[in-house]
Amino acid sequence: MKYILVTGGVISGIGKGVIASSIGTILKCCGFRITAIKIDPYINIDAGTFSPYEHGEVYVLDDGGEVDLDLGNYERFLDVTLHSDNNITTGKIYQHVINKERKGDFLGKTVQVVPHITDAVQEWVSNEAKRAVTPDNFEPELCIIELGGTIGDIEGMPFVEAFRQFQFRVGKENFFVVHVSLVPEPRSTKEQKTKPTQNSVRELRGLGLSPDLIVCRSENLIGQGVKDKISNFCHVAPSQVVCIHDCSSIYRVPLLLEEQGVVATFRERLQLPIQLPMPKTLMSKWRALSDTIEKLTTPVVIALVGKYIQFEDSYASVTKALRHAARFVERKLILKYIDAENLEEPTEQIDGIKYHESWKELCSADGVIVPGGFGKRGVEGKILAARWCRMNLKPYLGICLGLQVAVIEYARNILDMKNANSTEIEPETPIPVVVEMPEHNPGNMGGTMRLGRRTTIFQEGKTSILRALYGDKEQVDERHRHRYEVNPQFINELEAAGLQFVGKDDTGQRMEILEIPTHPFFVGVQFHPEYLSRPMRPSPAYVGLLLASSGQLQSHLHDPEILRTGKPTSMF
Repeated sequence: MKYILVTGGVISGIGKGVIASSIGTILKCCGFRITAIKIDPYINIDAGTFSPYEHGEVYVLDDGGEVDLDLGNYERFLDVTLHSDNNITTGKIYQHVINKERKGDFLGKTVQVVPHITDAVQEWVSNEAKRAVTPDNFEPELCIIELGGTIGDIEGMPFVEAFRQFQFRVGKENFFVVHVSLVPEPRSTKEQKTKPTQNSVRELRGLGLSPDLIVCRSENLIGQGVKDKISNFCHVAPSQVVCIHDCSSIYRVPLLLEEQGVVATFRERLQLPIQLPMPKTLMSKWRALSDTIEKLTTPVVIALVGKYIQFEDSYASVTKALRHAARFVERKLILKYIDAENLEEPTEQIDGIKYHESWKELCSADGVIVPGGFGKRGVEGKILAARWCRMNLKPYLGICLGLQVAVIEYARNILDMKNANSTEIEPETPIPVVVEMPEHNPGNMGGTMRLGRRTTIFQEGKTSILRALYGDKEQVDERHRHRYEVNPQFINELEAAGLQFVGKDDTGQRMEILEIPTHPFFVGVQFHPEYLSRPMRPSPAYVGLLLASSGQLQSHLHDPEILRTGKPTSMF
């Protein structure tokens, strides 16, 4: 087993996740089986209880693990299925060690950070690196490990010390350190500064880890003189300094790394059986993907009506799934973020300009997506957006809460249930069309929702656009993250009024997919299809929204190949 540790310097949020994913992608193209681990030094057990404003979205895995959004990058780039233990936190490690201490496993010894915490980190990494992440169940050959935060952070020190020891445990030829650092370019001088990188590398070395590759992040291209200076002052060869400037697409990053010769560096340092020179077709699929994205010119405008739009990473998987689908339908995605609260009547009284501008953006969009969320803030705005899409035949995709607000809207305005609501929003509502699932509320907040990959069965005898997009399958497996569901008591009334639940869970009691047959594309799903969307295998639900929004849905559905495989004849 070979290990590649990716650390960061100067600032957080520098792009370590994309760099780690890109390195894994290159090595996978070289024929190796890859897995990935993300280490987050916070004390939380997992990411499940985080506000989206803290670390962005909570990403959900097949096994129900609520993890850091970087694991989403790993899965999308590497096309693997990771596990909850691929996300290590300080909370998990300390909980593991304390539980062992309570059982008496340490035989009365004083439990300390060194060696007990650091040993636990090493054992966790060693065990998880061997765990299969592909359908063939083969053991991975290389493990990419991303250490969250910045070198020098006090909370990350036990992990740095663990890897200082780990490099000797596994052997020099099996351990490789990548350090990602910022090269700022102050506007006042227009000069790229290397001092922050020098200081960051010096601190890393002082903690016992020496970088084998320095990845310099910058706004613009870095000149050879700057690279030579970093090489000289950071005590690495020029070939061990690579530069990644801001790109139009994150899928260009693996290509930039490969073009700068990182394969040869990994081959030499880790003694990998790679034949050089590499074939020109090594990254051909990624090159085609990146080139296609950059060449798209015909726009399609999608309005995302959400609650957390101030921080784009709050909807990271949603936006990436939209971009995957846009590439598939050969359209340039123009994504408009609309704060759901701005669509509500109180905003008109407080800030009329903001209210009317938000409605103008919604009305001018080619399609609308309402993603998931929690709490009552902005829900009425989402309901209004669903109503407008239904009445004006505008393509609509509701995800999780987006399905629930569509049900509330339909009950209020078609069934004339003016007080219809969700018990999450109004616990004492007289008409609870959306209710809590009692089996998923034991009292604690963390890890108590309906989580992970579950089966949705399409209902026989009901025409479904989404079923056609899935290739006319009888059932599909998608990932879930919710605590509330459509109230089964109202299903008959809703369906009699024209709202069709075309997909249900394997018990037949839980509503999973809704459609309005008389609408060109009005779809709601209780699951989160964005979690399984991949750059070269986009989510059918998102493809449907983009096809409908660009006027291509009917011609796509009439392609005989799609009914057989779920893929049109033109797909990849």
